[in-house]
Amino acid sequence: MYQLIRQYLFQQDPEEIHEKTIHALKLAEESAPGKALLRMIYQLRDKRLETNLWGLKFPNPVGLAAGFDKNAEVYHALGALGFGFVEVGTITPQGQPGNPRPRLFRLPEHQAVINRMGFNNHGAYHASQHLVDFAYSDVPIGINIGKNKVTPNEEAASDYSKCMDMLYAYGHYFVINISSPNTPNLRDLQETESLRVLVRAVREKAAELEARGVKKKPVLLKVAPDMSDEQMHDVVHAAVEEGISGIIATNTTLSREAVINHPNAEEAGGLSGRPLTERSTAWVKQIYQEIGDKVPIIGVGGIYNGEDAYNKIRAGASLVQVYTGMIYQGPGIAKQINKQLLKLMARDGFTHISEVVGVDAK
Repeated sequence: MYQLIRQYLFQQDPEEIHEKTIHALKLAEESAPGKALLRMIYQLRDKRLETNLWGLKFPNPVGLAAGFDKNAEVYHALGALGFGFVEVGTITPQGQPGNPRPRLFRLPEHQAVINRMGFNNHGAYHASQHLVDFAYSDVPIGINIGKNKVTPNEEAASDYSKCMDMLYAYGHYFVINISSPNTPNLRDLQETESLRVLVRAVREKAAELEARGVKKKPVLLKVAPDMSDEQMHDVVHAAVEEGISGIIATNTTLSREAVINHPNAEEAGGLSGRPLTERSTAWVKQIYQEIGDKVPIIGVGGIYNGEDAYNKIRAGASLVQVYTGMIYQGPGIAKQINKQLLKLMARDGFTHISEVVGVDAK
């Protein structure tokens, strides 16, 4: 049914459709019967898929990536859609409009999207007002944080610390986002020494808040797919040495190699979706081989079905995330993937999803 609806949706502006979807989810979230109906249709619970990391229980390994619920407005409804966890944001200290529209482009022939949103959000204080009841969520809630566009890189650590200060009491885990291509010079913060300074500042702020009685939260780092092998090696090792709790691999890519002939290929921004499938899986495998089981990896990029998710888990991901896949596959994507994961596990003789992690990388 969604494939029929999609034909109609894809005739409209993608950002307007996103806003209408958020509005519809708000209506569902405000209604107990509405949320119950979503759970009945979309949730799949099976102990073979339960994953425990950082002291958190994930009902299944398929999460929704940051970028969809930018202002933490509908994470309860998204949890009811069957995701094992939901990551909100990216959230900056101060609200900002992001880049001028149009800034979101579909490439249906490639099952891909190009976006240059630019961290459009209402700011950390606004998000905190929505996150006050995060503990009542069906699933763990992650908070993805970034710096404001006007903040120079030399002061970036202050922005991330401000976000932690306003949001650390909320959410179950945090993500340092320095890998979006849509904030000028943001990716420069992946340079090893800049990264160390930033991670130390975030961890110091977390320790300060924990000393005041706030529960300790895992802090993860999201990395870009457009680094060299040497750069990736330096980034992940520096992050682990500085106490990062996990790696998310990967963000969107600036490469247009796979979509070079599409009329939207020249649009600025990060490319996501099917063209990123193999590339991101390869990075998951390489990072896993670099750091082993020192910290968990969340694999993201071009996941459309159970096979895509399974390959990332076999490559070393303990959890996976989707976003563009949901645009093309519809709101039932988490349930579809989880059903397929169970079949693939049975085919290969695995009794629990944790047994699959890294089997192709060891």
